[in-house]
Amino acid sequence: MSKEDRMLDGKAAIVTGGGQGIGLAIAEALLEHGAKVMIADVDVDKAAASIESWRANGAPVLATACDVTSERDQEQLVARCLEEFGGVDILVNNAGVTRDRYMTKMTTDDFDLVLDVSLKGAWLGTRAVAGLFREQGSGAVVNVSSLSGKIGNPGQTNYSAAKAGLIGLTKAAAKELGPSGARVNAVQPGLIRTDMTLAMKPEIFASKEAEVPMGRAGTPEEVADAVVFLASPMASYINGAVLEVTGGRGI
Repeated sequence: MSKEDRMLDGKAAIVTGGGQGIGLAIAEALLEHGAKVMIADVDVDKAAASIESWRANGAPVLATACDVTSERDQEQLVARCLEEFGGVDILVNNAGVTRDRYMTKMTTDDFDLVLDVSLKGAWLGTRAVAGLFREQGSGAVVNVSSLSGKIGNPGQTNYSAAKAGLIGLTKAAAKELGPSGARVNAVQPGLIRTDMTLAMKPEIFASKEAEVPMGRAGTPEEVADAVVFLASPMASYINGAVLEVTGGRGI
């Protein structure tokens, strides 16, 4: 990509849950558009291994350990990005987990864990950058929600609730931070080809894919492109929006 085509030159970004899947694709897309990227993951060894080749080629990317449910870890994450890259301009709240079971068999621990990581983690991350973004009069937060938060999925009352909650968080935070010049938006991926979805039984995956008007599942790179757009100056007047990346599924 030529320098003229890059939209994020000089920006510093944090991506939580960036060691694999959609998070890793987001990190790569941000790098391609000129950003310096701090990947935060609870499995820092896996994250470091994922970016080893990028670093070997001189990419400005680092992996750091972070439990997004920890207020202290979130604050240290922002401090490290400031120390290593001289700023924080973009936060992508991508970290999430699943613990799927029907309600009658789901434990309260599994319900709490999914909400803590996906929803509380995003709230803690947004709070950790809020003061900095207000002070500098700019900044972009992108929350990675899910179509499950819009249409609900059986066996995912915890995940669907967490991802729906992210939409409320996005809109409320957009109203709080908007007056300072910072923006908060969300993407809502649908059926995306990741290790998690490809682990489904083939017939279940095929039935879900048949619900997509475009006739196929999406790729992590297509989600990443939407995140780059929302984080970039091209979305300078977009705040509190939810961008569905679903191929039309769930409309």
